[in-house]
Formats: sequence, structure tokens, C-alpha cells
Amino acid sequence: MKPVLALVGRPNVGKSTLFNRLTKTRDAIVADFAGLTRDRHYGNGHHGKIEFIVVDTGGFEPDAADGVVREMGKQTRQAVAEADVVVFVVDGREGLSAQDHDIAKFLRRLGKTCVLVANKAEGMKDGVRLGEFFELGLGEVHAISAAHGQGLKPLLDQVLGPFAEAQLEQEAQDEAN
Repeated sequence: MKPVLALVGRPNVGKSTLFNRLTKTRDAIVADFAGLTRDRHYGNGHHGKIEFIVVDTGGFEPDAADGVVREMGKQTRQAVAEADVVVFVVDGREGLSAQDHDIAKFLRRLGKTCVLVANKAEGMKDGVRLGEFFELGLGEVHAISAAHGQGLKPLLDQVLGPFAEAQLEQEAQDEAN
């Protein structure tokens, strides 16, 4: 079974750009304004021998009470429920926001595997500006640039590593039978 990665974060952090990079497509529409992605969008990716499903979501506001933003939140919650790993994307250039804290709080309560990704980090020195993201309580911060493809290999190595090991064990077991 293919692992499912859900891309979650506030509007305009680069989730759709990351989706396109991971799927090697241009299926997700990308623009420089918030609210373009509203529904879940699925695509296939691969890293080495591991194939995976990636889910793009709209900007997430966990406490939205009504309207389109509330419906977008429902879509994101569904993607998170389906996911094996949640990739929480933040904007490395803009820094932390109150909305990032709200999303992190929501994700920590779920107890799902969650990986924190600081996008738009091209040219930034690790740790200088990214240290503030440790406040979110989600562990290591992976600096990437979805637009330029920087930092994606180490990210995918970590995210998909356990699934690669499980796949190797399954293949060995299949050969033994």
C-alpha cells in the first residue's frame, strides 16, 4: 500500500508548489494570492523505489466558524485523517504566525506522524531564522525550497524511510514464501 502524505499549512506557504514538485506535475494551480486551493487534490509521487500519494490542501484555519474557510478546514481535516504522514508547511521567510501555532496545536492533539517543513528557505542558513519554528513543538525543522527543489531529498528520505524499510521486509518475506 502506498503511504499518503498530506500537505497542511496556512494560505500561501507553498503547499501547491510542493505538491507539483513531489508529483513532478503542474496539476496544482499556483498563484501569489491566498485561497486558490479549496478542495483536497491527490497526486502520485515516487522517491527511489517508494511510491506515495500526496494530498494538497487549502489554507487551514482550524478554528474557522463559517463560510468557505470552514469548508476548506473540513477538507484539510479529511486529508489529515487519511494521511500516514502530515507534512506541516510553514513560510521560512515570513516566520511564525499565530495561525501556525493554531495548526500545530491541532496537529499535536491528533498524535499522527507530523513533519515540519519551512518552505521558501532558499539561501537561508539553517537555524538562523528557522529556530523560531521549534516553538511549535513538532521537532526538527526541515528547510526546503519547493520552487527550486532544494532540501527535498533529505526530507523524503526521513518521511518515507520507515515505509521503505517495511517494503523491503515485505519483499523479502514474499521471496521466502
